[in-house]
Amino acid sequence: MTLQVYNTLTQSKEDFIPLQAPKVNMYVCGVTVYDYCHIGHARAYVVFDMIRRYLEHKGYAVNHIQNFTDVDDKIIKRAGQDGKQINEITRVFIDAYYEDMRALGVKDAHAYPKATENIQGMVSMIKALIDKGHAYEVNGEVFFKVESFKGYGKLSKRKLDDQEAGSRVDVNSHKKNPHDFTLWKPSKPGEPAWDSPWGKGRPGWHIECSVMSLKEAGIETLDIHGGGQDLIFPHHENEIAQSEAYTGKPFSKYWLHNGFVTINREKMSKSLGNFFTVREVLKKYPPEVIRFFILSTHYRSPISYSDEQLDEAKKGLDRLYEAVYENMRDGHNDDADYLTYEAEFTKYMDDDLNSAGAIGALFTLATVANKNKSKKAAQLLKKLGDVLGLLQSEQKKEILPEEIEVLIQKRQDARKNKDFKTSDLIRDELLAKGIILKDTPQGVRWEKK
Repeated sequence: MTLQVYNTLTQSKEDFIPLQAPKVNMYVCGVTVYDYCHIGHARAYVVFDMIRRYLEHKGYAVNHIQNFTDVDDKIIKRAGQDGKQINEITRVFIDAYYEDMRALGVKDAHAYPKATENIQGMVSMIKALIDKGHAYEVNGEVFFKVESFKGYGKLSKRKLDDQEAGSRVDVNSHKKNPHDFTLWKPSKPGEPAWDSPWGKGRPGWHIECSVMSLKEAGIETLDIHGGGQDLIFPHHENEIAQSEAYTGKPFSKYWLHNGFVTINREKMSKSLGNFFTVREVLKKYPPEVIRFFILSTHYRSPISYSDEQLDEAKKGLDRLYEAVYENMRDGHNDDADYLTYEAEFTKYMDDDLNSAGAIGALFTLATVANKNKSKKAAQLLKKLGDVLGLLQSEQKKEILPEEIEVLIQKRQDARKNKDFKTSDLIRDELLAKGIILKDTPQGVRWEKK
């Protein structure tokens, strides 16, 4: 089966055929570095790391590009609040990004261009857009003329008459059309500023990705452009307009977008104040549990964040690790053919990178490995886990005493309710972790076998 991906542009699954196979140019919109990454950010970068890993597994050479927005109103505001320079703020949070994402097993991109290092490229593109009649200047501010680009709205499927200014699009009386968006704006006193033909100023948000992707990919059309669903409009819509108006070529062949992380059915975001930073969650859960939690849902679907969901993810990951550890140690190399389980894993991944289905295939393989006491099956489980960035720890994690006590109490509650199936499952789970339960007159005691 050929890998198929859901293309937001066409709203359909398409065979994945890169423009210059085996090379794949993948550009992912990065963070604005004014604060620590939250779990919503983590989902995006774990998802696109998974996509990159699977493409590499299939033999593609991925050129992974991801920007840092290091000049922005939010950064300027944060610097003012903290009494620091802009670059002091951005350096702290760029370093924090690397630390958080590496903990989650996210591979470093091949290039991390910064907006402030590509100002002249942005000025050059803006000048060209003015010359082509796609942009205009008013009082030192340059706007993209949306009506000049006939394809505007093709990604988000919005008609101009139905559109409202997006959350990061300025409503400005200087615009010829309220839908026009900023390419360059004058800097206020004390703000970062660069020279341009329109006076000292700084770029708008959207222009940076068009310039940096073109520079780092070295080609006018990307294979994959990715990011969260919140970027479809206005950010990615505006990127398409300015890029295609500039080059005359499609900006990206495939547009991939991950779903939101939600809390109480609302999108997790800093603006709503309902977010948990990656480093906060890492204090409570191992990083691989967070990664497993993220990949246990199809990347385009919303995912509900809660401690209960992470607890379940931890249990599931532990089950897979037990199958790997126990059978690699005590199993044997049998003559059974386990290729059908690898084919099942591949079938899910080839169907729009369905990591949730692929993880289900791993559980099936783990059950078979345990049943057959098969080292061969455990080795395959570890190999397939690696495709998702999972199951690579070489050291068995010891269950903590407090975790044992919690499970014992749950078992006792189940026995009182005559739920002997659950009681037996908990006993077996503890036994698989090397814990033997003993019923005594003083209560349940446990010891390591």
